[in-house]
Amino acid sequence: MTSFRTFEQSDPLLAPAGLQFLTVKSAALGQRADITLFVPAQAAASGAAELPIVTLLHGVYGSHWAWAFKGAAHRTAARLIEAGDIPPMVLAMPSDGLWGDGSGYLAHNDGAVQQDFEGWIVDEVPAAVRCAVPACGAASPQCIAGLSMGGFGALRIAGKHPRQYRAAAAHSAMTEVGQFDALVAERRTAWSRATADQGVWEALRDAAAPLPALRLDCGLQDFLLDANRRLHQRLQQAGIAHVYEEFPGGHDWPYWSLHLEDTLRFFGHILAPVAAAPPPP
Repeated sequence: MTSFRTFEQSDPLLAPAGLQFLTVKSAALGQRADITLFVPAQAAASGAAELPIVTLLHGVYGSHWAWAFKGAAHRTAARLIEAGDIPPMVLAMPSDGLWGDGSGYLAHNDGAVQQDFEGWIVDEVPAAVRCAVPACGAASPQCIAGLSMGGFGALRIAGKHPRQYRAAAAHSAMTEVGQFDALVAERRTAWSRATADQGVWEALRDAAAPLPALRLDCGLQDFLLDANRRLHQRLQQAGIAHVYEEFPGGHDWPYWSLHLEDTLRFFGHILAPVAAAPPPP
């Protein structure tokens, strides 16, 4: 299990609506980093030791609090869990590492400073969740999703680490690394140049194991709609199973907060057989 030199956790009695906040010293980043957690009330009542972990990645300019305090992700999850529509699950909402306008969730290496923003998400975030939440353990099933830059990160990470995740999803995903140039002020000279880090298609096409279940959606008024349609067509032509949907809406929080429910229901469908399995004798 990944260990942290420093680990600060908020008092659950002082945080609202099942939210907790972590600040850890990340070895992958060489600095402190933050995670917002949603731990459902059912976690303690169930006595589970392998509660699913769903990682939600934010977009450019954002941070760990965005999914909760702009997208109400914790409220959506709580409502669906309470209704029995999805199994209890922990939401892990990390920062991207706070490099410039957005790190791309990629490894960076400028010769002097090396920061692995992908390793932070893949290795350290779930390790931090397991440290903070007794209901999560080494065998907790994992899913990953994100919006815009976070969609780029979630789908690319799923392609590079297919054995780690049961499902992956993206809302309004950036699909190619070159799309960052219109949004990020900093130059990308230190960003990884590995083929699988150049685009979602490359990462999914070159996956070393069967891919997790995939879901994508995009708004009809979104500037990334054409890019998402091209990705969908490539996946279709390659015979890569996935769900792709389009809805009215743009590249904004009203769209993402509404359609996060679709992703959580998708994850719930994938996780339900696992969550419902009887405990070992």
